[in-house]
Amino acid sequence: MKQAAAQYIEKLRGYLGSKDSVQTLREAPELLKRLLDGISDSAAKNPPAPGKWSVTEIMAHLADSELVTGYRYRSILGAEDGAPIAAYDQNRWAEAGNYAAVPLPVSLASFTALRHMNLRLLESLPAKAWDKYGTHSERGPESIRDLVQLCAGHDLNHMAQIKNILGAAQAA
Repeated sequence: MKQAAAQYIEKLRGYLGSKDSVQTLREAPELLKRLLDGISDSAAKNPPAPGKWSVTEIMAHLADSELVTGYRYRSILGAEDGAPIAAYDQNRWAEAGNYAAVPLPVSLASFTALRHMNLRLLESLPAKAWDKYGTHSERGPESIRDLVQLCAGHDLNHMAQIKNILGAAQAA
């Protein structure tokens, strides 16, 4: 596994810490809804620095990430262990998906619907299914359990970014 991939995994697991990953996934839609309640369109679209994503772009990314993660769960569950898991370039997806133009409520609704669909799948799995794994093209073997932990840490990472952006906007 490449150094950058290992650092990314440790960063996301650090956000999660000892929190229950499934509970963290379950809570994310409501936490995001509360975080975004009342945010102005201009505040949502204003990136914190050149080359950084705005709140609008982060939310569009979270929706796309949930789509990708759901596909990965299903790819692993529907194949033999070691099935390939493709990486993707989030910045290219942001550009191709024109994240800056996606209305915040649309991204939040998409994220929420996809998250509920993925939680229904995860909560229906027998215990042994959590150990099924695929092989990520950059990070190596990842089980369903690993992916859930990474997804939960990913949520927390981006929620912290949103809080920082909104806090800076209020301080300005």
